Amino acid sequence: MSTVNVIKSSLDSIHQISVHLREAVVYLDAGCTESFQFLGAFSLLLEHGARAVCCLENMSPLDMVADWNGTTDSAKKVVVLTSCLLSDVHRYVLRCVGAHPSIQHCCIFTSISEMAHSAYPDSPLGPDAFREYESLLIQDYEELSNKQKTKPERLDGRNFSENLASEEGWAELDDKEISHVVTSPSVSSVYEDNLKQREQVLVVSVQHFPMIYCPLSPNFFVLPSEGSIAQASLSVEHENSVSPGLPPLSTGVASDGEDVPGATLTAHFLYYLASKMDLKLEIFSFGDQSKTVGKILTDMSSLYDVGRRKRSAGLLLIDRTLDLLTPCSHTDSFFDRVFTALPRRGLRSPFSAHARNSQAQAKPSARVQRVPLDVRIPLDNVLNKDSGGDNFHLLENIEAFLHGWNSSSSDSKIQDLIDLSSKIQDEKSSVAVEQMFDGSFVAAESFHGTPYLEAVLGRRMKDGAVLVKKWLQETLRKEKIPMNVKARPGFATKVELQPMIKALATSDSSLLKNKGIIQLAAATLAALDDLHCDKWDAIISAEKMLHVSAGDTSQSLAAQIGDLINKSLLTGTQGVKSKSSQGLISFKDALLLTIVGYILAGENFPTSGSTSPFSWQEEHLMKEAIVDAIFENPELSQLKFIHSLAEELEAYRSKISSKEKTPKEELSIDDLDDDDWGNWGDEDADSASNKEQGYDDMQLKLELRDRVDSLFRFFYKLSGLKRRNAPLREGPFASEVGIVGDSFQSKGLLYKVLLRALEKHDVPGLEHHSSAVGRLFGRFGLGQAKPSLADQNIILVFVIGGTNGQEVHEAFEALSESERPNIELIVGGTTLLTPDNMFELLLGNSSYF
Repeated sequence: MSTVNVIKSSLDSIHQISVHLREAVVYLDAGCTESFQFLGAFSLLLEHGARAVCCLENMSPLDMVADWNGTTDSAKKVVVLTSCLLSDVHRYVLRCVGAHPSIQHCCIFTSISEMAHSAYPDSPLGPDAFREYESLLIQDYEELSNKQKTKPERLDGRNFSENLASEEGWAELDDKEISHVVTSPSVSSVYEDNLKQREQVLVVSVQHFPMIYCPLSPNFFVLPSEGSIAQASLSVEHENSVSPGLPPLSTGVASDGEDVPGATLTAHFLYYLASKMDLKLEIFSFGDQSKTVGKILTDMSSLYDVGRRKRSAGLLLIDRTLDLLTPCSHTDSFFDRVFTALPRRGLRSPFSAHARNSQAQAKPSARVQRVPLDVRIPLDNVLNKDSGGDNFHLLENIEAFLHGWNSSSSDSKIQDLIDLSSKIQDEKSSVAVEQMFDGSFVAAESFHGTPYLEAVLGRRMKDGAVLVKKWLQETLRKEKIPMNVKARPGFATKVELQPMIKALATSDSSLLKNKGIIQLAAATLAALDDLHCDKWDAIISAEKMLHVSAGDTSQSLAAQIGDLINKSLLTGTQGVKSKSSQGLISFKDALLLTIVGYILAGENFPTSGSTSPFSWQEEHLMKEAIVDAIFENPELSQLKFIHSLAEELEAYRSKISSKEKTPKEELSIDDLDDDDWGNWGDEDADSASNKEQGYDDMQLKLELRDRVDSLFRFFYKLSGLKRRNAPLREGPFASEVGIVGDSFQSKGLLYKVLLRALEKHDVPGLEHHSSAVGRLFGRFGLGQAKPSLADQNIILVFVIGGTNGQEVHEAFEALSESERPNIELIVGGTTLLTPDNMFELLLGNSSYF
């Protein structure tokens, strides 16, 4: 029986729609681009006959002249793959079909099911959502066509330049340059021929394509950050909510999910994912939101599902808010450190913000702005600089690319585009090189059959870097490239890795052949950067001190938190930062460490949910340190809880700064005019001015202290998290599973729940949702033994709210330590979380605070 592999399942789903891809221009939205980036599926789309693969949000009329597969006629078909609701993506689809007059058939694949569209609270579509949308798109397309018939627009330099100038990526070119491109025969002739075909009827079809997710290994995936499921709210704002991107704090009472779109969309995604993978689910949930999702999944199951030949699998749903400590912590995980060190692609789906703005007027559910998962690996630092004159001829590569882009046209037809590329290269060479030499993670890349990301996922930073160095050395030997680098066994440094990468990239053929290991090695260089390492190690050290202090007294823990805040204040007020100061803890880091400290305090010094685990004196010192930090650091005005005070704080700092810079001058009697003598001794005006000024300053300080008091009340809420799942850490749990010591206590909640469940011990709070078979037997009065998660040969764990590399590693570690190591385990989550993401969810713009 074949093993479960999320990469293979997603690639197989692309094969199943290959008939629709043939001779079509394929458009991907931002979420699908993220998914296919990790899959490495762009070449697969072209292998199935796609004319071109383009970006939906940045669609351009120039897409219609692309012909990767050598076809000479105009495109007649468009395929749109989207991870969003049809209502969100509609204006981009309409713009796409409107810009291509020759299009006769538009096929749309969405990852949101028809049932989920009708169940989503803000969706205008009903139970027959797909057919309704087909009619709406055709209707809007006909209206657009009628407008273009009454006011035809020719493709001249002026009209088209205005259209292109509004498109992202073209705004940097001036009118003369754009006009130079669009008047090229290869573009204008196609466009004018297509205008004559506008009379043809557009055929639209909408289908469900559920397999859109970001696999980081065959057994680990997350949802695209710019897809509707990941951006949907996981909680509504009330006293037990901390962020729309996180489930509410568990109280033991689950909601029906109707007011939480994230719960509905997540349940539908998991249902169809299991269906595509031929899995029959036994559902277990841990946490209020997980119980809601489990209930929706159970209601969706039917006797029809039972009769089909499917493999049985256990689905474990768990709330992220039951364990906020794990994603907030900085661990020595190679994957987490590398992923955090790399820049991300900028947000590319403006319909998310548009949807939020339009919904805000009609009491909608909030959406979450998540950072894209598509990291940008800076290859230009290792490939372009000091690489020699024979390695990378960027202009020649652009020219060869353009020849391949329109191979059926003569050289004269694309000479204008080549000239334009030359001008761009001459004027903006640094930007062009940077954009061309950006790499990204591809989960399907392998070395001797071993997937790169899977191999490094559970390793520490040192071990992962050494493994990458060994891969580089073996690849160099295989390519017969001599290297004279002195390498120390058991260590990997930037000095050793960088020349190896450059040697592998000596030729274009070697670069393309070994791009997987080159990209991973370049990402490792970013994580080995001194500034990043110093900062990460400093925070790890601070977290260790907090854990040690939490095992001592509340006074010790409070002192550590206050010390971290004061140190961050020194870092932020140094003006021009040196290399050493960049590695110190910033105030944002100190606030996140304060959250960690309060969670630890709630575990070790439990109190009621509305009071502080610290004394008044201990907490007063922490509050004053935060107030002083905000007053003295102008960068802190970006914090959400003081947004409305940003202008007042800036004015206060400017006034203090001007007073410090103004020299004190002594006035003589001769300096005074005769008119001034009349006011001599009249101090009422000056006194009133000073009092008003002092009163304003006092008001600002009082208002800021009120905000900080609210911040600490939010900390009280977080400090009660550990108390909600106390049975997992108290009583006979450690002795039952046979594990005692700090190593077990330092593990995350997922590790503890999995280990206990796999050992068939009772897990307080874990709920089993009856399957269709159980309901059938129960209806006839026939009892069944209570199913156990350990009885399943396949277990799918999904963390609602997101997960990180360290937690996934601990999940597989729990599996290996259990009595059932042969179980196939798959771990998924709403998104991939970093400490920066957690700060944004808890205290940033994506929080309820």
